[in-house]
Amino acid sequence: MSQHNSFKVAGSGTAKSKTVLKRFERIELLRKRGEWKEGDRVVGLKKTKPEE
Repeated sequence: MSQHNSFKVAGSGTAKSKTVLKRFERIELLRKRGEWKEGDRVVGLKKTKPEE
């Protein structure tokens, strides 16, 4: 049985950047920007855009 087109992986030349970050990635980015320090809450983080 063949695989449906929607499940196939796109070609290797079309690398898209992620638009959604995981919590640890957001904390790391905020820490670099100086907007989060050790001991701050990890829930309810402010919205962040990925680095480009």
